[in-house]
Amino acid sequence: MLFHVKMTVNLPLDMDPALATRLKSDEKQLAQRLQHEGIWRHLWRIAGHYANYSVFDVPSVEALHDTLMQLPLFPYMAIEIDGLCRHPSSVHSDDR
Repeated sequence: MLFHVKMTVNLPLDMDPALATRLKSDEKQLAQRLQHEGIWRHLWRIAGHYANYSVFDVPSVEALHDTLMQLPLFPYMAIEIDGLCRHPSSVHSDDR
């Protein structure tokens, strides 16, 4: 199942900079691993915001939930999710 996910990060202004750096590093490591595994299909930064648009390919809503809960920055995110399916007018035969 494909999901379009918007993640907006809101780190507390008084967060220890060392903790923020560690969380961002851990987040990058996990995001790249999930991309290599094909779970996190696409990742785009939203210009001018500490936010991204992503596409996840997971077997279920529960799997998406479990994946997002693993993200080190999850506690500081506002997340919006939309399920995706192929559009009948698409000229592409592949969702990738």
